[in-house]
Order: sequence, then C-alpha cells, then structure tokens
Amino acid sequence: MTDTRADEPKPLDRKPVEQGKFVTGSTMRHVVTMTATGSIGLIAVFFVDALNLFYISMLGVQELAAAIGFASTLMFFMISVSIGFTIATSAVVSRALGRGDREEAARMGGASIVYMAITTIAMTALIWPFIDPLVGLLGARGQTRELSTRFMQIVLPSMPMVAVGMATTGIMRGVGDARRAMYVTLAGGIAAAILDPIFIFGFGLGLDGAAISTILSRAILLGVGLYGAHKVHRLMKMPDLSGFKAALRPFFGIGVPALLTQIATPVGNTYVTIEMAAFGDEAVAGWAIIGRLLPVAFGVIFALSGAVGPILGQNYGARRYDRLNDTLRDALIFTTLYVTAVWALLAIFSGQIAALFGATGEARELVVFFCLFAAGSFLFNGALFVANSAFNNLGYPTYSTVLNWGRSTLGVIPFVWLGAHYYGAKGVIAGWGLGAVFFGIAAAIIAFRTVRGIGPRMLAQEPLPAPPPAANSAFSTGKASTLQ
Repeated sequence: MTDTRADEPKPLDRKPVEQGKFVTGSTMRHVVTMTATGSIGLIAVFFVDALNLFYISMLGVQELAAAIGFASTLMFFMISVSIGFTIATSAVVSRALGRGDREEAARMGGASIVYMAITTIAMTALIWPFIDPLVGLLGARGQTRELSTRFMQIVLPSMPMVAVGMATTGIMRGVGDARRAMYVTLAGGIAAAILDPIFIFGFGLGLDGAAISTILSRAILLGVGLYGAHKVHRLMKMPDLSGFKAALRPFFGIGVPALLTQIATPVGNTYVTIEMAAFGDEAVAGWAIIGRLLPVAFGVIFALSGAVGPILGQNYGARRYDRLNDTLRDALIFTTLYVTAVWALLAIFSGQIAALFGATGEARELVVFFCLFAAGSFLFNGALFVANSAFNNLGYPTYSTVLNWGRSTLGVIPFVWLGAHYYGAKGVIAGWGLGAVFFGIAAAIIAFRTVRGIGPRMLAQEPLPAPPPAANSAFSTGKASTLQ
C-alpha cells in the first residue's frame, strides 16, 4: 500500500528562524501535556452534551431522549467534517513552524479558517432542507421524528460557528498552545452548562431550550477561539488570491482524506442506530446514553489523537525521525493504560451510571452491558485514532481513510447484523465493539512500519511524500493582510 504526491518538498534554502517546541524534550511529556490540556476542554463539551441529555430525561418523555439520539447521529456527520479540516489546519501550521517559518504558518492559518467557513456554510445550506427525510432514514418515527427534526432545524445553522471555532484550536495546537486551545472548548462547555437549565427549565422551552442553549454556547466558543488564534498568536493572516490558490493543495490534500476518514465513523454509527431502532425507543434511548457516556469516559483518547498530530507535524517538518517513532510508541502506551483504568471504573459503577441518566428497562440493560463489556473495545479504537493521526500528519492520509472505512463497514455491519439477529439490542452493542479489534491492531502495525519507512529518507535528506509546502510556491510570496 503506497500513498505519494506528484509534487514533493524541496530542500529548504534558508535556516529556520524559530524552532517548534515539540522538536526537543521528552516525547512522553509532550504527549501527556498536550493530551491533558486538550482533554479538559473536550471532556467539558462532551460532559455538557451528556448533561443536556440528562436534563431532557428529567422531563420524563422517552421520545425526547430518543429524538436527541437521532439528531446527534445526523449532527455527527457535520462535526466529522469539521474535525477532518481541523486536522488539516493543525498539520499545515505545525509543519511550517517545524521548518521555522512563522509567516507561512500564519498565512496557512488564515487560509484554513476561510476554507473551513466556506465548506461548512455550503454543507449547512445543502442539508437543512432535507433534515426531516434524513431523520426518517435513520429510523425515527412519529413524535420522535418531529422532535428530532425541530431540534436539528434550530441547531444546524450554527454549525459553521463551531467549525471555525474548532479550526482555531487546530492553529493553537499546531503552535503547541494546548492550554489556550483548551480554553476554547472549555468556554463553550461552561456556557452550555449554565444556559441549559435556564432555557430548558427556567423558560420552560424543553427541547427547544436545549437547542437555543447549544447555539449560544457555540457563539462563545467561536469568540474565544478567534481571540486566541488571531489576537494572541497572530497566526491568522489573509493571503491574496494567488496565496489562496497555493494553499488549496496542501490544505485539502490533508483535509479531504481526513474528512473521509472522520465521516466513516458516523456512517458506522448510523447503521448501529438503524439496527437499534428496530428494537424500539427504549433501545435507541440506551444507545443515545452510550453515545454521550463514551466520549465523556474516553474523551482523553479523543484528545490524544488530536494532541499527537502537532507533535508529529513539527518533528516531521524538522526531519526528526527518531522522535516520530518515540511519539507513536508513547501515545499507544498511554492509550493502553488509560483505557484499562477507565474500563475498570465503568464496570464497577455500571449500575449507578445507568441510574444517573434515569435509564429503565432495556435502556438500562444496554448501558450496563456497555460498561461491563463493550467499553473495553475502545483500546483498539484508541489505537486506530493514534495511527490515523500519524498517517494524516506524515503524508499518508489515504491509509487512515482506508482503515477507518474498513472499521466502519467491515468492522461494523456484519458484526452488528449478526449480533442483532441472534442476541437483540445487546448483540448490536457487542458487534459494534468486537469489530474494532482487528482494525485497531492492523492500524498500529501499519503506523510503525510507515514511520520506519520515512526514517531512512529523512536521514538521507530525500524528499518526503507530502503536499508541497507553501514556502516553495506563490503562497509564500503573495501579499498578506492580517484579519481584522
């Protein structure tokens, strides 16, 4: 399996003027520091999302919780697009900083923000008229479908705000400021935690209140992100037309495969939701609770995959092969230790967790089953996340696309179908978990082999497979005006 580019980087014709912070020091320390700060903000967002569902469940209407589950599955597609382009933003900025070119990094940051905004606005306009049939395709029926559609119609137009906000965190992670990137998501999470009960209960708006709270919290997230990326780091400069054209290939060369990689996950989850819908609203509500619980419990691993990218990107730009291998190894060690500890805690407190969400009947059984058994599969999902980050930042994004789609199709559909056929709703959860094992192991093996292949070319100062850096194109010479 190979992944190459028609154009390759040429040797630098100048010495770096500013060294990236990740090219020296302990790689494990960088991994832990970036992950710890990233996970605080990320878990805050997921925690508030779970709190949102908790508040809705307090209204005592099962259809409301199921409606949130269907809406979240559809919203996951848009979030996945944003994540893919955030990965590209972080990669192009961190590579430029690794080469010591801060001006190029700033121009890449500005172009990335504009590309993110244009793409997500277009997608939002395209999807909004078809929300109801899309929710229906997921298996929503009757009042649940009406509630889910209404929630999406209110929330979906705010997607470009959260997407651009996410892109600013990519810029800040690219420069190594994980703390300020954490503030972005943390600010949105705190805002939602405060606004949710006010709009849901205080104003008596129920599900509509949750939607309005989501929009306001996203506006706050965007404001904090723009302040950090532009005002603090000055890494958002607007290039001219020739600069945008030159930035197109490196950004989308990473972003499109990363986007396709990210979309694979909601495709797999959509199939799980469809299968679960056959067992009724209680089963869908249980799956919705699991969907909220999983990122809260394993948000550190989600953050780890984002934290590893800038570390790899800077060392890639600085041609530090030895540190690429060390970073990948340390990330997988961290994944193993963390998932094992969290799985044990979930198993011990499975009953209390189900009770916290007010889950009853089959919904409770599914939550407990996930905590006891299926949660352990995240060890292999975590390995896949880390490997994907390596592929996206080292010039092999097609690898992550193939592996993620394999996991979300071959690693989901046959396992979930068999589980549903023979063991009902619990079988759906079991099949979803078991499918991750093969692809997680395969991804880790391929990632280490990929790094070993890059090393000899780095040591020989040979060109590496990657999008052409803007330093060797019109992008670096085009006039730029700082965003106001």
